Amino acid sequence: MFTFILVVQAIVAAALVGVILMQRSEGGGLGVGGSPSGLMSARGAADFLTRSTTILATLFVTLSVTLAVIASVKHAPIEIDTSLSRTAPAQPAGDAPAANSDTDPLAAAANAAAQNDSAGKDDSVPLAH
Repeated sequence: MFTFILVVQAIVAAALVGVILMQRSEGGGLGVGGSPSGLMSARGAADFLTRSTTILATLFVTLSVTLAVIASVKHAPIEIDTSLSRTAPAQPAGDAPAANSDTDPLAAAANAAAQNDSAGKDDSVPLAH
C-alpha cells in the first residue's frame, strides 16, 4: 500500500510540475496557444490550468500526509528498548551516594580534589596574616 501511494504521489508531482510550467506568467512562460474560443481560449485555458493546479496541489498534500501517517504507524516501536538504561546500586538511607572510583575516572578525580581541599583547610583567613 505504501509503495502504491508513493508511486501515485510521484505521478501527481510530475503532473503538478507540468501544469505549473504550462501556465502563462507575466514573461510569457511555456504557455501554449490555442483556438480563440472554447476551452482552449486564453481565458478558458487559464481557468482550466488554475483549477487543475489547485486539485493536483490538494491531492499532493493529502498524499503526503497519508504517507507520513502510514510510515509512522508502520515503523512505530513495539516496545521500549531498555538495554541502555542505568540502574543505580542501592544505597543506605543516611549515606550520601559514593562514586565508584574504580570504574569512573571522573569520580576518582573529583574524590581526589575533594580530599585535597579538605586537607588544606583551616579556619584562619589568609589575608589576616
